[in-house]
Amino acid sequence: MTALSLAMVLAESARRHSDTVAVVDGEVRVTYAELWLEARCAAAGLRELGVGAGDTVALLAPNVVDFPRAYYGALVAGAVVVPVHLLLTAEEMAYVLRDSGADLLVCHTSQLAIGAEAAYRAGVPLVTVGPVPAGIEVRRLEQVSDQVTPLPSYVTREAEDTAVVFYTSGTTGEPKGALLTHLNLVMNATVNVFDANDARSADVVLGCLPLFHTFGQTVAMNGTFRVGGTLVLLSRFTGAAAIELMLREAVTVFHGVPTMYIGLLAAAAEAPTLPRLRLCISGGASLPLAVLERFNATFATTIFEGYGLSETSPTATTNQPHFGTRAGTVGHPVWGVEVEIARPELDDQIELLPTGEIGEIVIRGHNVFAGYLGRPAATAEALVDGWFRSGDLGTKDESGFVTIVDRKKDLVIRGGFNVYPREIEEVVARHPAVAQVAVIGVPDPVHGEEICAVVVLDPGGPAAPTESELIDWARERLGRHKYPRQVQFLDELPLGPSHKVLKRELRRMIVPRAALD
Repeated sequence: MTALSLAMVLAESARRHSDTVAVVDGEVRVTYAELWLEARCAAAGLRELGVGAGDTVALLAPNVVDFPRAYYGALVAGAVVVPVHLLLTAEEMAYVLRDSGADLLVCHTSQLAIGAEAAYRAGVPLVTVGPVPAGIEVRRLEQVSDQVTPLPSYVTREAEDTAVVFYTSGTTGEPKGALLTHLNLVMNATVNVFDANDARSADVVLGCLPLFHTFGQTVAMNGTFRVGGTLVLLSRFTGAAAIELMLREAVTVFHGVPTMYIGLLAAAAEAPTLPRLRLCISGGASLPLAVLERFNATFATTIFEGYGLSETSPTATTNQPHFGTRAGTVGHPVWGVEVEIARPELDDQIELLPTGEIGEIVIRGHNVFAGYLGRPAATAEALVDGWFRSGDLGTKDESGFVTIVDRKKDLVIRGGFNVYPREIEEVVARHPAVAQVAVIGVPDPVHGEEICAVVVLDPGGPAAPTESELIDWARERLGRHKYPRQVQFLDELPLGPSHKVLKRELRRMIVPRAALD
């Protein structure tokens, strides 16, 4: 047995950086020594409530200091943590509680109404954390913890034991629980900060990514704690609020998804002063080159774009100082991880393709998950010959840089030709009046699928173009089988809890119509 616990990440920094501020949450500042004690107190409270090693604790909380307190408290108790997305409905939350076999829901009081309904529907007991509004009687984890002695350290777990279960977004069928082990998550936090991104203990990191999501949880929170830096929490992201907070707290590192970088650029136009960012990491979705270039110029920094999935803990590749950055790519695999391109049409075997060919991105290494909870068939489909099949299409060049072409499921087949939406999005995004764009395929009686660009215009940009003007812009820059024949305008694109554009929602929203050609 090899003993390893993700709780060790916090325990080690409490030893090495005891007086360093670990978390800033508004006016609250918590040092590593304090946070480690609070986690051990929470663990003792959870044990008093009947939670033991291997039990499952669901956590419903926003980006406030109670999240890491409860998260690490559950890990110290030896429990498996199931982070619950805040934007789910009560029934969707109840599904996660039932499917994961949750023994307890730890619910922040700001989410009490929906959390209580979900817990009731799932038949799962609930305990709260955080301040309680006057006149409401609830069972509080803090009160239970105050009655017992803090655990002296974390409960022993094995490296291959499950630490966290992340529920996938469920683009087809019901969401699946991806089993992440202690080894997966300790290693991913470690290689992110010490190998891939050259993080430092003096770094101040903006924690605006949702902590219930794999990117915010592993790269921002666990990565910051692994190196002994300071995590500044922002519970609700807007570009203006982020810039204000980064200036106030002297933030040096920003992690975000493309929509956040777009929001920061919009807010920067109104901000008299901008933060000095040493390191910027983008992930979660492909970052348009036009946005990357504008952001680097505006903020005088360099964005390191990376790639990963919930099933890969999440980081699989990233642009890294050691290899240099290459705009438009997601860099090289992180240490200990192998990323290759395989023939996409083969389901039951992995056949690697030569350099430069487009195929399915496959991944193996310490970051690959242990499978889907209770779904052996789905696990066998995803894990083949030791490789994880990502469902993403990409290429790898002679220098080892990986480029994401698109999701297999987002591929548009127009008249028998494969069309990759990301390539079109890159072109349309460069129009000076376009703030955001997402390209989807819509049903077409002649071509099978037609290409539709869904556009959000920049309110501060030049005069709004017509549909035909944007089509002409794209036609001049793309092959005849690629340019969009339809453009539809929205005030905003539908986003998921992790701020990624939900193309499945767009497909439901957009009504196909006759194409302009």
